[in-house]
Amino acid sequence: MANGTIAVSEKSFYEESTNKHSGILAWLLTTDHKRIGLMYLYTISGFFIVGVILGLLMRLELIAPGETIVSAQTYNTFFTLHGVIMIFLFIVPGLPAIFGNFFLPIQLGAKDVSFPRLNLLSWYVYMIGAVLVLVSLFLPGGPIDTGWTFYIPYSVRTGTNVSLAIFAAFVLGFSSILTGINFVTTVHRLRAPGMGFFRMPLFIWSIYSTAWIQIIATPIIGITILLVILERAFGVGIFDPALGGDPILYQHLFWIYSHPAVYIMILPAMGVVSEIIPTFARRTIFGYKAIAFSSLAIAFVGYLVWAHHMFTSGISDTARIIFSLLTFIVALPSGVKVFNWVATMYKGSIDPKPPLLWVMAFIVLFSIGGLTGLVVGSLATDIHLHDTYFVVAHFHYVMFGGTGTIFFAALYYWFPKMFGRMYNIKLANWGVGLFFVAFNMLYFPKFILGYMGMPRRYFDYLPEFTDLHVISTVGSWLMGITMIIVFGNIFYSAFKGPKAPRNPWGGVTLEWHTASPPPLENFHEIPTVTREPYDFSQLEEMNDESK
Repeated sequence: MANGTIAVSEKSFYEESTNKHSGILAWLLTTDHKRIGLMYLYTISGFFIVGVILGLLMRLELIAPGETIVSAQTYNTFFTLHGVIMIFLFIVPGLPAIFGNFFLPIQLGAKDVSFPRLNLLSWYVYMIGAVLVLVSLFLPGGPIDTGWTFYIPYSVRTGTNVSLAIFAAFVLGFSSILTGINFVTTVHRLRAPGMGFFRMPLFIWSIYSTAWIQIIATPIIGITILLVILERAFGVGIFDPALGGDPILYQHLFWIYSHPAVYIMILPAMGVVSEIIPTFARRTIFGYKAIAFSSLAIAFVGYLVWAHHMFTSGISDTARIIFSLLTFIVALPSGVKVFNWVATMYKGSIDPKPPLLWVMAFIVLFSIGGLTGLVVGSLATDIHLHDTYFVVAHFHYVMFGGTGTIFFAALYYWFPKMFGRMYNIKLANWGVGLFFVAFNMLYFPKFILGYMGMPRRYFDYLPEFTDLHVISTVGSWLMGITMIIVFGNIFYSAFKGPKAPRNPWGGVTLEWHTASPPPLENFHEIPTVTREPYDFSQLEEMNDESK
């Protein structure tokens, strides 16, 4: 991909610093995009573990009818906090903030992002939002119990501490916007010489598309949150019907942001898949431009489908038909991606290392999630399935089976480059296999529960649902064991793993041209790009270069 040998410094960014400070201050005051990406990794992973623990407690409560370990009010708090943490603190920022920060400048051949100080500020804003969520748990009124969607009228009438919790979501939105501005500017201004838009890696295309959604859609939820706070504080009648407001207006405003946010969550994951498959199939990606344009198409059409969350809310029949049609249309570019991924692997020289195994799990789980999304996107079936466990299963297959799975794929793919060490391959393979079994055991029974009529968010249930809830709860225990294996392997290897070579997987994008871990400014000299992306004819040249 690059022309000639790329000179790199011998010192990694761990040993160098962009400021005069040392120790913890060298991290807290850094403007190095790689250190900021790692700070996101540590904090986001911590919140993910908290979210998993809350999920395990919820499943334990549902192992049998009646009260098991917590009261109904506490259960409401659990599923609200689980949703807020997993959506706003893990899935939305996860892949862009961690891997986008770390690898976008390197894959572009740049020394850093366009606005390094703004990049550090985005991490601090994220941390402020996270702290506000935690503080809201202990102030008068107690933890929120509205669900992560904060639906009106309950969220303006409950006595729990809603205002501070949703203000935390408002603050987190600013972090998302700042990151998006930085990435768009970096893609436009800091590409290496010779790297036109159609020589960019597909991960960059996905992050670029995501960044535009972050910039354009996030202010809508910010305005909506401020209106809810005004209504709670001053009794302004905007959404509450008792004050002359319209609760359907809240749903429109919430989903106008939150459905594009689904693509903030999934588009970077699709970009990671488009990096991993060519590397482990040793083949140029099939249909590069089709995948690139499908990312932009998903970002664009994603703005137009929000009301498919509202088919039972009382909107007009005409609106329901239009939004149902648009829902089916937005599935097309996702289908293009899946077809091209599978076509890339066809007759490829497959090397089934852990990152590729995670991707295989993703394709199966995300396909199930996407196809069941069409079931609830159809007007007739949604009437029966709306607000049931079917929606819970669909949502987790898309979000956790999609974005969550690729979070691990990206971590296992780029771990050698980020930390300069290798992990235990056999243990990683076991982690993927157990994850796939645990995931389906945990979430697939919920499709059946929803079809049988089990409502979501309920603290108790009828005896006929017991067997499926037991299977799901046992699956959650297996998932907990899987997370210990997956994170334990990474944590141990970061300190004790064998040193990683420059290019352990045989990748050809620019991050594999530099040292592991990369030097402070990524490259001693800015590379000049002369080849098309995913050109594996340069692999032998790269191997000679590393020697």
